[in-house]
Amino acid sequence: MFKKLALGAALALAIPAASFAAGSYDQHIEDFQFSFEGPFGSFDQNQLQRGLQVYTEVCSACHGLKYVPLRTLSDEGGPGIPEDQVRAYAADNFFIYDEELEDERPRTPTDHFPEVTAAGAPDLSLMAKGRAGFHGPYGTGLNQLFKGMGGAEYIASLLTGYTGEEKEEAGVILYENTAFPGGWISMAPPLFDEQVEYADGHANDMHAMSEDVAAFLMWTAEPKMMARKQAGFVGVVFLTILSVLLYLTNKRIWAPVKKGKSS
Repeated sequence: MFKKLALGAALALAIPAASFAAGSYDQHIEDFQFSFEGPFGSFDQNQLQRGLQVYTEVCSACHGLKYVPLRTLSDEGGPGIPEDQVRAYAADNFFIYDEELEDERPRTPTDHFPEVTAAGAPDLSLMAKGRAGFHGPYGTGLNQLFKGMGGAEYIASLLTGYTGEEKEEAGVILYENTAFPGGWISMAPPLFDEQVEYADGHANDMHAMSEDVAAFLMWTAEPKMMARKQAGFVGVVFLTILSVLLYLTNKRIWAPVKKGKSS
């Protein structure tokens, strides 16, 4: 009976694995080294500012960030842009329809990034978080657990994963991409070397820009990541101290009983 159960379990595991392998493709996700990885990692403020620039100059034409308030750009754990510069950035780059004015007006820090629906492209607010757990054999997420690979790696790999091959299906041009599920994506390569000029003189090749915008999109999906890590660390320290105190208390309470038994 036990052998039959074991054989059935083995077949149940083997069939999905075999079917996955039969229709598999060479999906490649590069393991980027982001500063916010690990229990003590934190966002690189300069990188977030560069990523915001890439998003503004390249991505914002097709992709929105509707869940991100503009005021958070000045948060200490985020890009850390001064409030006056955030006001200027919001007013210069984005507009919103005001029902009271019955007309458009420049956005203010209290508004959110706009939602872009004209191009039919997905909103990027939660993109990095939505892709965070898919890595590893057969979607187990083991690479994220052991290597720190998550949504940011997927985004950066996607932006750098174009092979230059194209094909047409049902009147739509598809582009081969080694990171995209299925291997073909309808989005044309959005980045190329030196497309964005950084004020700090940082490298602006396609690989560097992809990493910068991926880090920024990770922040948009997890703006409170640093606070959560700090709270988690404090919790672990508290539980460790509590465990030691409970152990010592337990020993003291039961010491007379153990002494009596030994005598």
